[in-house]
Amino acid sequence: MSVSVFWFLPTHGDSRYLGSTEGARTVDLAYLQQVAGAADRLGYEGVLIPTGRSCEDPWVIASSLMGATQRLKFLVAVRPGLHQPALAARMAATFDRLSGGRLLVNLVTGGDRAELEGDGVFLDHAARYEQSAEFIRIWREVIARSHEGQSFDYEGRHLQVKGAKLLFPSVQQPHPPVWFGGSSEAAHDLAAEQVERYLTWGETPAEVAKKIADVRLRAQARGRRVSFGIRLHVIVRETEEQAWQAAEALISRVDDSTVIRAQEAFARMDSEGQRRMAALHSKGANRSREALEISPNLWAGVGLVRGGAGTALVGNPQQVAARIQEYAALGIDAFILSGYPHLEEAYRFAELVFPLLPRAVREQLGASRVTGPFGEVVANLDAPSRLQSQS
Repeated sequence: MSVSVFWFLPTHGDSRYLGSTEGARTVDLAYLQQVAGAADRLGYEGVLIPTGRSCEDPWVIASSLMGATQRLKFLVAVRPGLHQPALAARMAATFDRLSGGRLLVNLVTGGDRAELEGDGVFLDHAARYEQSAEFIRIWREVIARSHEGQSFDYEGRHLQVKGAKLLFPSVQQPHPPVWFGGSSEAAHDLAAEQVERYLTWGETPAEVAKKIADVRLRAQARGRRVSFGIRLHVIVRETEEQAWQAAEALISRVDDSTVIRAQEAFARMDSEGQRRMAALHSKGANRSREALEISPNLWAGVGLVRGGAGTALVGNPQQVAARIQEYAALGIDAFILSGYPHLEEAYRFAELVFPLLPRAVREQLGASRVTGPFGEVVANLDAPSRLQSQS
């Protein structure tokens, strides 16, 4: 099994409890440098930087962290309707060069009508996907042709360019890889036609398998191959009991009125993916493990108040590793994970789960195998590494 493990930068805030200011912490540049630095050092391949009105700007954040990391890749959003494709291509090529080829691009069409209208986008769902398809087609061609010094003309229904050209190409050829998520038929068509990796939120393995099969068939019909990734939260502890206690604690400060307001906001969105997330629970009426565990070790409690990714893998290290391998067996080769708070949970997941992943994955992670600089001396006689080698 060959998979990539990514972490998440909480540019919309971080906390020990969802839906509450209790346990919240300031998310500033210093804190984001801590999270990104931990992910870089621990061996995560990259980080997803979220986008939207509730988040700090992802391009500014990624640029500010470029010099604070060495190997870490940045999955950064482009937004059709907010960005112009030629300008977005120039931004991407610049970042890719300055970072040494560490850019991944997340194509985000958007699903919150109120937010989109606030940003000046008034297209309906179908038209947004048409615009997104035109946008990424222009973006890809402008960067790809820059390696040969060529320009690009395009006239579509929503977007046009004439003589679009980059003087300074990207490091990655023909362009930085494009990732994209969406659950509607229009989204599946766009993924099959134009992106390198299709992303799904953490639905049950059976539902994920259906989405993979559909996108794969649509891509094959176009003579293309698409890779697949999944976005999940993780709550892993040394025992299963401790993990479920942590899951319950995460939503313990949420009251019914907060859940109702959140669900009403989600219902106004025209995102098929958000609708599918909301359908995984009964709007908080029953917050028991039995009601929210929708598949073994897959918990929908996060989606009570959080938009977007609303499920978490919950369990001991062996259980979480088994669920990851279950998704990998379906064809998922990239896992974008997160946990609350994000700094501590980045360490916890790496320490508890990385050693249980297949050897090829562990070698790919590239993380240090030594605990501490040399291991704390035991009884002033031996380092743990020496004791371990003798056992």
